[in-house]
Amino acid sequence: MNKSLYTVATFVRINTKRYFRDKLAIFFTVGFPLIFLFVFGSFNSGSGGVSFRVAFINESQTAVAKDFVKKAEASGVFKVDDSASTLDKAKELMTKSQLDAAIVLPKDFGQVKNGDTFPSGQAKVIYTQNNAQSGAALIAVMDSQFKVINGKLVTIQTPFTVKGEELKQKSLSPFDYTFAGLLGFSIIGMGIFGPVNVFPELKKMGILRRLSTTPLKVWQYFLSTMIGQAAIGLLALGVMFLFAITVFHLKIIGNWLELAIFLVMGIVMILGIGLALGGWAKNERQAAPLSNIIVFPMMFLSGTFFPRFLMPEWLQTVSNFLPLTPVIEGIRLISTEGKHLWEITPQIGLISLWAIVIYIIAFKVFRWE
Repeated sequence: MNKSLYTVATFVRINTKRYFRDKLAIFFTVGFPLIFLFVFGSFNSGSGGVSFRVAFINESQTAVAKDFVKKAEASGVFKVDDSASTLDKAKELMTKSQLDAAIVLPKDFGQVKNGDTFPSGQAKVIYTQNNAQSGAALIAVMDSQFKVINGKLVTIQTPFTVKGEELKQKSLSPFDYTFAGLLGFSIIGMGIFGPVNVFPELKKMGILRRLSTTPLKVWQYFLSTMIGQAAIGLLALGVMFLFAITVFHLKIIGNWLELAIFLVMGIVMILGIGLALGGWAKNERQAAPLSNIIVFPMMFLSGTFFPRFLMPEWLQTVSNFLPLTPVIEGIRLISTEGKHLWEITPQIGLISLWAIVIYIIAFKVFRWE
């Protein structure tokens, strides 16, 4: 084997062993992003359907009323609070925002009135001023349900109708956006905070100074760090994918190999920032403030925790050119829209451009002590 490559392989092995011996590094690389995954996944991984917290006050003893309540509870649209057995109790819960509304079925609900051949009745939806929007939506939902029931009892001609058409496209769920951003957050942790924490410590211990007296070149040290971090990064991200798929039912549409290649590109590019900061800083007091100045704008403006389309247009334009933005956008395009690498050339081009600039700076500012 070529001596240069043998040196690189040796330091890949050394850096990898150092990582797996550092419990704190493992926590911040794997454990910390998983905590965010479970927190944000719990918020955003729901089915996206509409549901209302309600109490059913059934004053009617008819079979129609009982059947309606039973079907409403089974529909999933209503989250029924059984503790509110009276209207007064329901009103108390509504004032505490524990209920969206109370649905009252009066005594004559479901009875066959004089001259009629079918049962009838009028349900009442009671809600507070603060929940007026939920109340209006709930009335619309119940009206549509009653129309279905009415259609079975009475034949009605409808001159005007509406028809739905499903697009042969899939839209992103809230969790799809969140997960891609969390991968970006994890890549930042591995690529920037890793070298920023390790390099100053190695300088303080005099390890890098001793390495500088050997034939080891800066490019060999950088390359070994890049390879080691890419392998560790794929392993850490793989754990996140495993939990996202098994716990939150994430569906990956794109090609796994292409996604892995793109993730390595993102890890290597972001790692350059960490190498530049860690290689330049003499100690933690220099590295920490500068890394925070660089990291926090990327975390909040690159779509890490919420979609960028919610930002003002001028801020979206600015955030387009942040290093982390093309990484997160590329992950979303591949994983959720099934794009191929040749279809995301703008993101790959921006990552490549940033990588060239960042590594030129990293080589220029790196110092062994």
